[in-house]
Amino acid sequence: MNKTLSIDTVCKVLGDEGFLTEAQIMKIRERAAEEREKLIQLKKRELSHHKSRGDYGYEVPPVEVIASFNFKTDKTGEILTEEFITKVLAKRFGIPYKKINPLELDSTAIVRLLPKAFAKRHLVLGLAVESNQLHVAMANPLDHEVLEDLRRYTKYEIVPCITPRTDLIKIINEFYGFRYSIYAAAQELAPQIDLGNLEQYVKLKTTKEIEATDKHVVNAVDYLLSYAFDQRASDIHLEPKRDFSLTRFRIDGVLHNVHTMPKVVHNAVVSRIKMLSRMNIAEKRRPQDGRIKTDFKGREVELRVSMLPVAFGEKAVIRIFDPDILIQDLSNLGFFPRELQLFESFIQEPHGIILVTGPTGSGKTTTLYSALRKLSSPDINIITIEDPIEMIYEEFNQIGVQPQIDFTFAAAIRTILRQDPDIIMVGEIRDYETLENAIQAALTGHLVLSTLHTNDAPSSITRLLDLGAPTFLINSTIIGIIAQRLVRRVCPYCAKPYDLSAEEQGILGLIIPADSRKNIQIGEGCDKCRWTGYHGRTGIFEVMEMNDRIRNLISHKTENRQIKTEALKDGMITLHEGAIRKMLNGETTVSEVLRVTGVGEDLIS
Repeated sequence: MNKTLSIDTVCKVLGDEGFLTEAQIMKIRERAAEEREKLIQLKKRELSHHKSRGDYGYEVPPVEVIASFNFKTDKTGEILTEEFITKVLAKRFGIPYKKINPLELDSTAIVRLLPKAFAKRHLVLGLAVESNQLHVAMANPLDHEVLEDLRRYTKYEIVPCITPRTDLIKIINEFYGFRYSIYAAAQELAPQIDLGNLEQYVKLKTTKEIEATDKHVVNAVDYLLSYAFDQRASDIHLEPKRDFSLTRFRIDGVLHNVHTMPKVVHNAVVSRIKMLSRMNIAEKRRPQDGRIKTDFKGREVELRVSMLPVAFGEKAVIRIFDPDILIQDLSNLGFFPRELQLFESFIQEPHGIILVTGPTGSGKTTTLYSALRKLSSPDINIITIEDPIEMIYEEFNQIGVQPQIDFTFAAAIRTILRQDPDIIMVGEIRDYETLENAIQAALTGHLVLSTLHTNDAPSSITRLLDLGAPTFLINSTIIGIIAQRLVRRVCPYCAKPYDLSAEEQGILGLIIPADSRKNIQIGEGCDKCRWTGYHGRTGIFEVMEMNDRIRNLISHKTENRQIKTEALKDGMITLHEGAIRKMLNGETTVSEVLRVTGVGEDLIS
C-alpha cells in the first residue's frame, strides 16, 4: 500500500464504487490545485487566530480537497463529505472505520499512551490496550513507517482504524491541550495538599502557589471552553471532590462526565474563571456571580458564571448562552399551530400580563427573548428587568437587579415606568410587591411579560392568589399563561421505527390505535448524537387563554382543578398530551415523555 493517497487514487476508488462520475473526476483533476490553495489560505487564517490550538502546518490531503467540491453522488444522493470519503476508503482497503465519540474517551489514558508531539505530527490517537495490542485511530493507516515507529515505541502490536483527519485534529487539540495544561499545572503544585472548606490540612512548609495567569492554567480554561462549545454544552460544572475535581457538561439537558483533574489544579482553574468573570479571586467563603463574553466560530457567546463554596472547595457552574439558541423564531420553538397562534395573539395585545411558567432550565428565557425580538421595532421601547441579565441584546434596554442596594424587581418596575416603556419584561415575579407593580404597569397601558415557578398553566392562578393579588385585578390584567418544558429530540441520523408496547401505553395512560403509532421513532445511537439517541431539544407548551368562563371561576376562587377542566374544554393541550403528540410525530421518545411529564391521566382521542 502507498504511504500517501493521491488525488488520482482517491478519485479512482470513488469512481470504482460508483460515487463519482467521469465528468466529476475530470473536474476534480482540473481544479484540484486551485481548491487546495484556497484551503491552505483558509487554514493560514484559522491558525493565525488560534495559535494556541496547535500547529498542523498547511497540509491539505486529497480527501479534504475532494470533499471541498461538495459533489452529490448519484448513487445514494449523499454529499461527498470528508467522513463519507473516509468510510469508502476504509471499506476499500479493509481497515475498520471509527467515528470517535469524545465523551466516551478516557482522556487521561489517551495522553499516557502516546506523546503529544508524536500524536500531532502523525495524527494518531491511542484508544485502548487489549492484551498485547494497542488500538489506534489514524488519518492515514497506510503509512507503514508510522506503524513501525508505533510498534518500536510502545512495544505493542498496532491495530489501526481510520478516522477523519479533521476529527483527529480536533480531538488531539482538545485532549492533549487540556490534559497537558492540567498535567503541567499539577506538576507545579504537586507538594500542595488542599481539602477545601470542609477540612483543613496544616502545612509545615509553604509551597509555590500557581497563579491564575499561569500559561498552563490559561490554556486549560481556553481548551475547556472551546471543547464545551464544540459539544453543544449548555452548562459546564467544575466539582471539587476529596481527591480530584470532576468536570461535567450538560448536553441536551443531561449531564455527562467529561474530565477529571488533579485536586491541586482545581483552585487555579477556578481562579482563572473568576478573573475572566471579574469576581473577587480572594473571596472563597461566599457565593459569587459573574459573566464572560467571548466568541466562537465568528459569533458572540455569553457565559454566566456561578461560584458556590461546597464541602471540598468552590464549585463553579458556567452557563453558556448561545444567541442562536436563546433567540429564535417563535415557529422554531416547538409550538403546535393552535398554541403558536394563541401565543402570537397574546403578544400583540396593547396591554396586560403574559406569564410563562416552568422550572429552571425549561426554556422560559428563550421563549420570552424570542417573543421580544418578534415585537422589537424602532418605534417600540422594550425594557427588560433581569436577575442577572441572561444575554446582552442591543435592541432591548436591559436592566440587572441589584438586591444589595435595594434595587429589586419591584423597585426597577417603578423606575422604568418613568422611562416611557411600551413593553416590559420582568425576569420573575417572586413576591407581592413585584406582582403589584407589574399589575399597575399593565393597568396603565403597558404589555408585561414575566415568569412564575409553577407546574402547569392553571396552577399559576393559585400562585397569584397566594401572592395576594385580588381576583378582579387578575381578571383585568392577565392575557394568557404558558407552561413549558423541554424534551430531547430523536436523533435524525440514527432514528428507526419503534413499536410502543402495551405496557408502555398503560404507563402513559393511553390506548393508541396502531395507525397512530406508525411514526414513533427511537434513536439507535450514533456518532452524531454521542450514542445517546438524541440530538437537540424541542419545547412542549400548555397555553391557557383567559376567557370569560375562566375569569368567572377565578372571581369565585374556584379550585385549580375546575379551572383546568374549563381550559381543557376550551381546547388547551396539557404538557403531558403535548409530549405524547411529539412522540407520535416521531420527535421524541416514550422515555422522554415519562422523564419530563411523568405518568399522565390525559387521554388522546
